Amino acid sequence: MPDAPGSLHRAAEIIKKYETNINRIQYDRRIDPATVFYEVTATEEAFRKISDDLSAIGYLQTSLKPLNFLKCCIYLPHRPGALYEFLSCTTSVGANIAFIDFDDKGRHPDRLTVSLNLEETAVIDHLLDLLKSRYRLEILEYDTTGKHLDDTVFYVRYAQEIRELIGDSEEDFLLSFLADTNHIVQELMDRGNDPRKVFDSVLLTGQTMWATTHEKFYADVQKLEITGQTTLFCFQMPCGGNIFLIDTPEERVMIDTGYGIYHHDVLTMLSRYGLGDEKPVSRIIITHADADHCGAAGYFTAPVFMHEETLEIIKKNNRAYGSRSEHSVLEEFYTKMINLFSKFNTPTGIQCFSGPTGAMRGIFPVMDTLMIGDLELEVLEGLGGHTRGQIYLYSQKAGLLFAADSVINFASLSRERADYSSLAAFLVTSVNVDSALAKKERKALLDLCSETDAALRITGRRCLICGGHGAVSVHEGTSLVAHGVIEHYQSPEA
Repeated sequence: MPDAPGSLHRAAEIIKKYETNINRIQYDRRIDPATVFYEVTATEEAFRKISDDLSAIGYLQTSLKPLNFLKCCIYLPHRPGALYEFLSCTTSVGANIAFIDFDDKGRHPDRLTVSLNLEETAVIDHLLDLLKSRYRLEILEYDTTGKHLDDTVFYVRYAQEIRELIGDSEEDFLLSFLADTNHIVQELMDRGNDPRKVFDSVLLTGQTMWATTHEKFYADVQKLEITGQTTLFCFQMPCGGNIFLIDTPEERVMIDTGYGIYHHDVLTMLSRYGLGDEKPVSRIIITHADADHCGAAGYFTAPVFMHEETLEIIKKNNRAYGSRSEHSVLEEFYTKMINLFSKFNTPTGIQCFSGPTGAMRGIFPVMDTLMIGDLELEVLEGLGGHTRGQIYLYSQKAGLLFAADSVINFASLSRERADYSSLAAFLVTSVNVDSALAKKERKALLDLCSETDAALRITGRRCLICGGHGAVSVHEGTSLVAHGVIEHYQSPEA
């Protein structure tokens, strides 16, 4: 809508006319002086009429076409009406002036510098022909990608950057995504955060994933002998959670899959470590519903095992579903955003663990027992601190604890991985849907590890903590210490 007195009032009057309730409004001219977000509750008929009326006065934005940007210098004659004549040219083609600068007492008294935004490339060509026929003209910048648009059309420029991450999409979807982004901006601004940091964090989340695929893909790898017949591989992805592979003579089982966007690169990496197609993954076990742990599951044909609440979170597309944070705007938007950017692929052939057996391992109910080769693992049900439905896998005999995102060796994270993880922490304010429960779970898991470790030390072995991020580690006093050799893998496409 116009950046002019009465614009908001005029829109509100139209909404009121059809007895519609405004649930949310957000406008900040520091972000974009011409864009206002309204959310309303209306009947379908009232909504149609409101849309028609807003469209009739030019207020309703229904598309986000990339704008063309032109910055140039025009040498005007020094006479009355010269600027008026120039502006008549730009107005005639519907050009929006984003910047204009002229001073006849300055260093260049006959030069006017102007930046223009236009929708159609053909219009720019027509304008240039018009101007060239009348003035001496120097083109400083001419951009048809939208990358050089200034902040007077912030949301159009932002939409163009989103398009680069998700490809071509329907205008309605993109407009809806911008509205959702604006909603979390509003929420985080209310908490004292800089709105530009919010927009930047959303973009950087997707851009960082894309920037670490194909020839720029890498991983840190640990190969650990668990029993005489069982080998554990840990692959730390560039962004997001670890992938674990348990390799036995009988089968190969994957625990968590990483982001979907890495699937092709992961298959290439697995082949490099002798884990390719000759013996495909027979089962996939998902620890929880976050995209960096299950987003690639749908690209495999193996059956997928998870907690029933993990399946519900995937269906609801809200990582906070079933928790006290379920209605958080931040959690719901983050889930949609990360699933979109990371190419989440919902698996088929999902089998849910049947439920608690009645046995307990510390404070955790035992849901099931799995045999992978000669390795026996208990499936422990989490309390719902990080997400509802998170599970842990534990072997007292082998000294293994797959702790998902409840116990992480943060010191082992590279600077790049830590920076990426901080984006999620900023956008949802806490990666745990219930921080008190998460703290309780972490303590109980470390206690379980310490007890197991004490029993194993007699035989010269240790309890290995396989966190959802970072290196496989052992518990030393109050610290986690990376265990064994960590090898760096770099994509062969590099």
